[in-house]
Amino acid sequence: MQKNRVDILNCPIDTLTMEETIKVIDNSIRNNTHLHHVVVNVAKLVNMQEDKELYNSVVSSDIINPDGQAVVWASRLLCNSHLKERVAGIDLMQNLVKLASERHYKIFFFGGKEEVVKGVVSKYSKIYGEKIIAGYRNGYYNHNEEESIAKQIANSRADILFVAISSPKKEIFLKKYKKIINTSFIMGVGGSFDVVSGHVNRAPYWMQKYGLEWLYRLLQEPRRMWKRYLYTNSKFLYLVFKEKLFTH
Repeated sequence: MQKNRVDILNCPIDTLTMEETIKVIDNSIRNNTHLHHVVVNVAKLVNMQEDKELYNSVVSSDIINPDGQAVVWASRLLCNSHLKERVAGIDLMQNLVKLASERHYKIFFFGGKEEVVKGVVSKYSKIYGEKIIAGYRNGYYNHNEEESIAKQIANSRADILFVAISSPKKEIFLKKYKKIINTSFIMGVGGSFDVVSGHVNRAPYWMQKYGLEWLYRLLQEPRRMWKRYLYTNSKFLYLVFKEKLFTH
């Protein structure tokens, strides 16, 4: 795949639209090649500055999409060739589930609490039929179980793997075990299972459009999220303007 990328805070990001991303993934699955996909948002880009293992896991991926609207805005400030649009992980996942039903692909769902991942599988089975389900597993396990989980996914013969585990755990897991998993398309989807299963509400569209999903999350869980967003959002603004001032 020929890559057209921009660089934001030392992270390469693909200038692909949602439609273009889906087309690349579909071609990869049809040709039985392998793609490791990741999305980056403000928090991940900030954490990558200090977490070398997370950084290496992200930049070694085959497709890197901008999950947050703020990342798209930053590209317009910092890059000559900016990002075309936001490609949110949850939206891409929803589109790929629909594609799986049309192309007869099979999906393995890994992550979340047992009731959450079961809710995701149940919902998609009702909408698209059970034939798209290769298997599922919750995201709670001991470190010494990782390899057996990777083998379980491989044995399911899935075409697509969605991993709903927190960062940086999911990025590191996928980088470490993707050769064992041997699935055409692998992707971390963060908290998407919680939204699909109905355990968490997603921000209204207007908040998504204006990059305010973080605020919606903060209002839902203020005690747990305020420190994270205060730090990462402030640090991101600082790093972006620092790069603009001193390297452009």
